[in-house]
Amino acid sequence: MLIIAVEVPFEVFLLQLHSNSDKGDGSVRYILSGEGAGTIFIIDEVTGDIHATKSLDREKKTHYVLHAQALDRNTEEALEPKSEFIIKVQDINDNAPKFPDGPFVATVPEMSEVGVSVLQVTATDADDPTYGNSARIVYSILQGQPYFSVDPKTGIIRTALANMDREAREHYTVVIQAKDMAGQVGGLSGSTTINITLTDINDNPPKFPQKNYQLYVPESAQVGKPVGKIKANDEDLGINADIKYSIINSEGANMFSISTDRDTREGIISLKKPLNYERKKTYTLHIEGVNTHVDPRFSYLGSFKDTATLKITVGDVDEAPVFSMEHYIMDVYENSPGGTEVGAVTARDPDSRNSPVKYFLDSKEEGMRYFRIDESTGVVRTTQPLDREDMPWHNITVMASEVDNPSLLSHVPVTVQVLDVNDNPPEIATDEEVIVCESSRPGQVIQTVTAVDKDDFANGQRFSFALPSQLPVNPNFTLKDNEGSTLSRVFVKLKSRRGLACLRIVLSNGLPALALTLSPTCVHYFVPTQGQQSCNDELPIVVWDGGEPSLSGTSTLTLRVCPCQRHGRIRMCQGEAFLSSAGLSTGALIAILLCIVILLGELGQPLRGLQRGGEPPGGKYPEGMDGGDEP
Repeated sequence: MLIIAVEVPFEVFLLQLHSNSDKGDGSVRYILSGEGAGTIFIIDEVTGDIHATKSLDREKKTHYVLHAQALDRNTEEALEPKSEFIIKVQDINDNAPKFPDGPFVATVPEMSEVGVSVLQVTATDADDPTYGNSARIVYSILQGQPYFSVDPKTGIIRTALANMDREAREHYTVVIQAKDMAGQVGGLSGSTTINITLTDINDNPPKFPQKNYQLYVPESAQVGKPVGKIKANDEDLGINADIKYSIINSEGANMFSISTDRDTREGIISLKKPLNYERKKTYTLHIEGVNTHVDPRFSYLGSFKDTATLKITVGDVDEAPVFSMEHYIMDVYENSPGGTEVGAVTARDPDSRNSPVKYFLDSKEEGMRYFRIDESTGVVRTTQPLDREDMPWHNITVMASEVDNPSLLSHVPVTVQVLDVNDNPPEIATDEEVIVCESSRPGQVIQTVTAVDKDDFANGQRFSFALPSQLPVNPNFTLKDNEGSTLSRVFVKLKSRRGLACLRIVLSNGLPALALTLSPTCVHYFVPTQGQQSCNDELPIVVWDGGEPSLSGTSTLTLRVCPCQRHGRIRMCQGEAFLSSAGLSTGALIAILLCIVILLGELGQPLRGLQRGGEPPGGKYPEGMDGGDEP
């Protein structure tokens, strides 16, 4: 059995049970069991009336299952079987709509058109949506008109007014109501709040607060450093307010630059070139500020830029003297006496007062040893003769200051070139001895002689060579120019092989006794040192340079005559074994002497003695010989 119970908030009679066995004399007792029996539902044992003692709430429990039975009061026997019945709670409109997620926060771009969706809100109703209109909700706007509207069925909030300007008003509060019973009178309602913010778009150009500005900058301001700033205002936010500044006139752009500070959006003005109060006292800058992110939808509002004029006044500052040149190059001849003028530097006071200037050298430099400067005229002079071969260039620093203000200093580098004069004679380039092989042929080049000169090319790099005229002619060697090349070298050639034989006699005790060098006219001989296996001769050579005046020098080549062996292109004296003294008999010694006599005869020159006036090396003759005339 189904029993419909209306959802009410107070005690109510539901139904009455009656048994056919009940005569009305109180002999029948009614009992109730099941869901809520004894608590929510009670039964009168005598009459069988069932009441709901507590409020029934369909939203908590929609139905109850109960069992009823009639008993004999005296015997407690069942008079009838148990009867089951269901109590269904019928809904009434006792729940108002609710917004479970409110309040809400939403955004919409400024300047939006009408009908742009902002947000959708949804309310819920706990009543039975299948019964009546208890859960049928309708939305309406209580606050926020005329800017916004809401769809009554879907709860979608839209813009209701076009071109809302964030810069005029940024925040809006909208209250939305949800009412059940399809919005009819008597329906329950709930509301929620939506805080709507207009987001920024670039709909405002930058604007300078003033059209004309003034700025004072001292002429001592450093290049590359900021000297001032300017700012255009933009009512937009974020990147929509970013501004790029530029100087649009050539007068200002040549001397100054401008950049944008990302944090403050200010234009930072910096100096590009040094200022000079005496040359130009004022500058006019036309500065433009332009938005970097422009929305083409709002191009009809005009160009998103603005201009202003900045007049810069240059301040006069006491400046250090200025040299007429950034670097001076001077020259002076070497060996010039101390006090010789080298050159002059010039500096002036750039200020309008034109104060007198004094000059001096940097005392920390080595140039103070060689130069001095007149503090009034700036003339640089030497303090001592200079030697180009010792130091061809000198670098000094000249300093200048105002006489009235010595603390303001300026510096300039000065380079002094020492010019060459022909003051160094040429000389042979090598000190090494020349190897002459005993097997050399007449006309063969023995050595290429090279000359060097410490002087400059113009004074010393073209040479002439000759054998000295005041000395006896060496019959064995000649000089020949290195043809086809610069005259800086000559060939030494073998003129005759006569006299190249170098004979050695070793006594039985192992000590060398005599070494002979034969020439066509004479025999040079001397006592060699122990172990010597070669003969030495000397060839003096005179060298002239090409300078004005020409200088000459005499150098001596040491010629070593010996048996040779070659190591590649290099000639070397080979070690020759002396005659062993061990077992050397008297007969063997006589045979050697006879060989010497025969050899001299073959050369066609009798052994007449030493050349007159000559003396063997060491100043000692072998026994039985002297330096006189031939016998």
